[in-house]
Amino acid sequence: MSFRTSGPFPPLILDDVRGAQKMLSGVARTTGMEGSRHLTDLVGAPVHLKCENLQRTGSFKLRGAYVRISGLSPVERAAGVVAASAGNHAQGVALASSLLGVRSTVFMPVGAPLPKVAATRDYGAEVRLHGHVVDETLAAAQEYAEETGAVFIHPFDHPDIIAGQGTVGLEILEQCPEVRTIVVGVGGGGLAAGIAVAVKALRPDVKIVGVQAAGAAAFPPSLSAGHPVALDSVQTMADGIKVGRPGDLTFPLIQELVDEVRTVSEDELSSALLLCLERAKMVVEPAGASPVAALLSDPESFRGPVVAVLSGGNMDPLLMQRVLTHGMVAAGRYLSLRLRLTDRPGALAALLATLTVADANVLDISHVRTDPRLGLTEAEVELHLETKGPEHCDEVAAALREAGYLVRL
Repeated sequence: MSFRTSGPFPPLILDDVRGAQKMLSGVARTTGMEGSRHLTDLVGAPVHLKCENLQRTGSFKLRGAYVRISGLSPVERAAGVVAASAGNHAQGVALASSLLGVRSTVFMPVGAPLPKVAATRDYGAEVRLHGHVVDETLAAAQEYAEETGAVFIHPFDHPDIIAGQGTVGLEILEQCPEVRTIVVGVGGGGLAAGIAVAVKALRPDVKIVGVQAAGAAAFPPSLSAGHPVALDSVQTMADGIKVGRPGDLTFPLIQELVDEVRTVSEDELSSALLLCLERAKMVVEPAGASPVAALLSDPESFRGPVVAVLSGGNMDPLLMQRVLTHGMVAAGRYLSLRLRLTDRPGALAALLATLTVADANVLDISHVRTDPRLGLTEAEVELHLETKGPEHCDEVAAALREAGYLVRL
């Protein structure tokens, strides 16, 4: 069975993905499949996590990059390769090139996380920082390719890239032959398209659900229009799927083979990332957590067994701190409130005693006495509390009101 692509390339077939799997033997890991009891309870059917966050370089990108560079002619290899990426594709190209003895140059945005820049260099690439958004970085890489003759390695829109990423689908069918739904994040579409080519050829009954961040969801309008549509702007914490236009090759494959494309909010991404860390003990970047976010947003709509692909785990520590905080807020684990009390000795201690009884942990407190809106004997306190969840937030607020405080959330 073959599936259509656009442009000069022949249709992708299952044999392309199987050939990529043989090529990747001993190079890419066959990543594990972990069950999730929490998600299983929510969905009402078995849910498994395909752990590409534990792949070499921390994401699935090595698969496609290695297959693409392996297919270059001796003349092309001698010219070297060039890529543009904020992180995962950069590391995949760098390692694949090193393994194959090919010189690589990778353009990264000026603000790219330092750990990702350092990792790309460690894998053997020459890193050049250019531009503040990926589009500027991409233009610089393409200009470099034209000037030097280096082969540009596209992050998703090439048959070899798609076939390499499709090996994830073959592994899913081998590890979970009873699967009925596969949920996968979608940026440019290389991973979803590759998985769909492999899975639909062998198991056309399996439903494939793509997931995009709501702030970078180019596929829904493109699917409605029947052709790739570029977004005016993209904004999401999920850098791995922050792509403003579907690929010319990936679009027709997803249009034909992916059953549904859903979107998730930033709050849902944060909550999913927190769940992966707390419940599954998995460090996953926001793009990698997008399938889990979709499961959390509407768990009863998925037919099980379900496999959710954790596509990457390259999480910048500073972003992790912010995202986890955001996730705890979204999950009702933080409570911010203001209240007024009588400005007298012991009043603040009495307030803290009430919070102690309510079992709320004070993260930050601001005690204001000089605001002109306050009465002569009044003080205002702003509190940031750590709680056990939404119900506990309500209990804390109720305890304060019962103690006589006027609470403003």
